[in-house]
Order: sequence, then structure tokens, then C-alpha cells
Amino acid sequence: MDIPVKNSLAELVLRSATLGALKKAVFSKPQDKTLIRAICTLRLINGRRALQLESFHTDNKATHKNLFLDDASVSSEIVSFAEGFSQINLLTTSGDCEYRRSSSGKEILLGGDKLGRALRSPVERIDITGNNREKNRILNGSEPFLIELGVSDKSGRPHDKKLPKLRQINRFLEYVRDAEKHLPSSGTLTICDLCCGKSYLSFAIYHYFTVIKKREVEMYCVDLKDDVMRFCANAAESLGFSGLHFTSGDVSAYQPERMPDMVVSLHACDTATDLVLDKAADWRTKVVLSTPCCHHELNHNLNCPAVSFIAEHSMLRQKFCDAATDALRLKKLQSVGYSVEAVELVDPDDTPKNILLRAVLTGKENKAALEEYLAVRRFLYGDDK
Repeated sequence: MDIPVKNSLAELVLRSATLGALKKAVFSKPQDKTLIRAICTLRLINGRRALQLESFHTDNKATHKNLFLDDASVSSEIVSFAEGFSQINLLTTSGDCEYRRSSSGKEILLGGDKLGRALRSPVERIDITGNNREKNRILNGSEPFLIELGVSDKSGRPHDKKLPKLRQINRFLEYVRDAEKHLPSSGTLTICDLCCGKSYLSFAIYHYFTVIKKREVEMYCVDLKDDVMRFCANAAESLGFSGLHFTSGDVSAYQPERMPDMVVSLHACDTATDLVLDKAADWRTKVVLSTPCCHHELNHNLNCPAVSFIAEHSMLRQKFCDAATDALRLKKLQSVGYSVEAVELVDPDDTPKNILLRAVLTGKENKAALEEYLAVRRFLYGDDK
């Protein structure tokens, strides 16, 4: 008699968890409309290994349930939990599989047999963390600037609706930490945050370098919104962040008092990202970290018959233009002397705007990269800019 598909999936989840190979299982397309999704990870709780089921709800709350691996009922509980979802993606160090259930109730497990065979061989084990995951984060939510900016309440507990923002800030800070080796190791650091908005990131970076790393920092933040800049300036003064400065104005006309060692930008809209990157390159900034937003320009100006098979579908056209725009930006930076890469900022479930462009100054201009950049521009735009 064939084993029911959900039971096969539960067996793979349990086996990968027992072996220490489980990265996560993502439960999506829930039947309960108050749910968004759920994520299953392997945890160490009070010395016992457990599957932690974290369910995310439409009211921005998250609930948790722990299934201990040494409980006899764990397999049946996985099956019962899976009943509420039409798609489940299991990710392990030995491979992945996907469970799907159609509207008619037909079930299929894609890649299940292959994963089962892989789990019978030696596996790469993950590091199992405890339940207090925030201990591994740079910020835990109790920092005074997060309370001042409304990310956390007065007791230092992050507001449920602000948890994605806190994860985003922490992840960006991890990339800042990775880039430290490319910055001056002594003296005053100069940093610019261009198109800074409400400046969560500005406060976080300033806190990281001055409070955690004990560095002297002069940080200049620029945005068009005068009222937001006044709010941020008042918050900085209240926190005693004397080296954190806010200016209301057009980034295209802005010149810092000192050439920055680092330029950052979080979700500068459309061509504002290009402006930020061009400014940073002109200043020969050592490190550039930029997360783009709202890629419209190429979408509006695409003039390339060769990709009409993509462009005729609006959703695919936008995705293509998003990727092509960021690739062009990186190629342009590479041409003027930067090593570049695109990395994932946060889980795309938190925000679709999750690509971070990272550039580090090498000083070696790349003529081949410039020629490639110009050729691709001509191909996509039909121009010679």
C-alpha cells in the first residue's frame, strides 16, 4: 500500500531534522485566510532538539509551536499541521523537495524520492541554534534609538509590525560589518546616507560604529523631505548622537563636508539609486551599499526587439528590467574601479525589495567592463549613452 504523500513529506522532514540536515520547511498557500505562511526550523530548546513551527498571521503577529523530536507523536503532528497548507517546500543540506495539493485535492511530492536517497548518505549538518535567536543579532530591539524611532516600545520590546524592519536593519548591519575591513581602521569615519528617508539605517549604522565599535564617526544624511529631516535631527539630538547630521535638499546638488569612506542608501526610488551610485563613484568612496527600489526607468524606455518575447508580458517585463537595471549599475561601477556583487538583503517574504548592491573600491578602471556596459545599454535602449 502506497504511503500517503503528506506522510512521506513528514518522514523526510523528520529524517532531515534527526540527521541535522534540515535548513527549513516553508508552508505556504494556507487554507486559513488569517495565516500568511509558516516556517519550520530545527532548534535546541532546553537541551532538546525540536522542530519550531513559526506561523505568520495577517494581523502581523507570529505564533510558535515546538515539536520535540523525541516525542512519539511528532510525525503525526507534522502531518496534521501540513493539512492546512497547499504548498510546502522542504530545504535541506542534501537537497530540496516540494509538496503541492491542487484545488481538487490531488497531492504530489516533487523531488521526494531523490531527497530520500540523498538522506541515506552522509549529510552536511547545520549548526542548531537555541530558541533565543536574537542573541546572534547585532541589535536586539532594546537599543535607545530603536525606541526613539518607534521600532520598539518603551520596555525595549520590538513592535510586532516592526519586526521585518528590525530584521532588515540587522541584515544590513551584517553587510556593514563585513565591509569594515575595507574602511580606515583608525581616525574618524565619514559616512553618507543618501535619500535616507526616516533614517532607521542611518541611526543603526551610527550606533554600530560609535556605541558597539567605539569609533569616531561623522555621518551625513540627505533627503528632500524637510519635515522628516527635522524629526531625525531632533531624534539624534535627543539621543546624544552629535556626529549624526541631517540635511534637507536635492542629493544631485549635495556635496559633503568631507569625502565619505562609505555611502549607503536604502530603497532610493528608481533613478535616485543611479544618482546615489554615481555620486559615490565620483567621490571614490571606498565602500558602497545600496538597496534599489521601484525600477521604472528601463521599463518605460526599453527599446529592444530581441527581448519582445519577454516584454510583451508586463510582469515578466518588469522582472527582466529590474534585473537588467541592477546588472547595468554594477557593470558601470566595475568599469570605474569597483569590485561588485548583488546579494540578498532579507527574506523576500519580508519585502520584494531585497537586493543589495555592494561595491568596494579597487582603483583599477576596467575598459572591458565599460565596453560591455555601453554595448548592453545600446542593446536595451537603442541609444549611445
